[in-house]
Amino acid sequence: MAAVDFLGTRSLSRSFGGLIAVDGVDLSLRRGEIRAVIGPNGAGKTTLVGMICGRIRPSSGTILFAGEDITRLPPWHRVARGIVYTFQITSVFRNLSCFDNVALAVQRRLLRGAGLLGGVERSRLDKAVFAVLDRVGLSDRAFGRAGALAYGHQRLLELGMGLALEPTLLILDEPTQGLSEDEIVGFCAIVRALAKDMTVLLIEHNMDVVMELAERITVMNNGRILAEGSPEEITANAAVQEAYLGS
Repeated sequence: MAAVDFLGTRSLSRSFGGLIAVDGVDLSLRRGEIRAVIGPNGAGKTTLVGMICGRIRPSSGTILFAGEDITRLPPWHRVARGIVYTFQITSVFRNLSCFDNVALAVQRRLLRGAGLLGGVERSRLDKAVFAVLDRVGLSDRAFGRAGALAYGHQRLLELGMGLALEPTLLILDEPTQGLSEDEIVGFCAIVRALAKDMTVLLIEHNMDVVMELAERITVMNNGRILAEGSPEEITANAAVQEAYLGS
């Protein structure tokens, strides 16, 4: 695997009984890129990122992150190393305020290595929380109940909870699902800004979003990588057109 790779998988596979969900995938991401993974339903995309973030144990293969073999590390150790995953389904604490949702994530980060009895200075906590809320455009809703937010704003809050952990690799699984066109435009602007500070791995069905954001695209089909390349290369690829783009 090339030295420039920030994240890499080697022959990564996962079977569920007789079903091979991911079959020998070699994936390489450079530090600071926005990579989209696309493919039809059942192609293995979510299983692949589930193995990368530690929610799913591989049947075989290796995962390397920042030069370290993390194949057997549990999810919380991967979070501590900078891998953060946001779910397809919104998972905010609906009865807490936006501030408190983000504060829980900030506290988790600041208390790493300090032990459960360590404290976080209130001014430091407040500053960190509002910096995150500003970044996702929710500072004016800081003390409103998260469950009262519109769906699009709940997705932004979940993104903020991930950012509060200060990831170096941010994995977004169908982040624009259910968003309006205006909300999608705002989301894309946020992701472009985030890419200055972290690597982004994006699973997305909205091809307009993929083509706008991704520097490179990985296409999966039947658990394998069908093609990789720039948006222009993927659009022109006959195999991709047949398997996914519907041409």
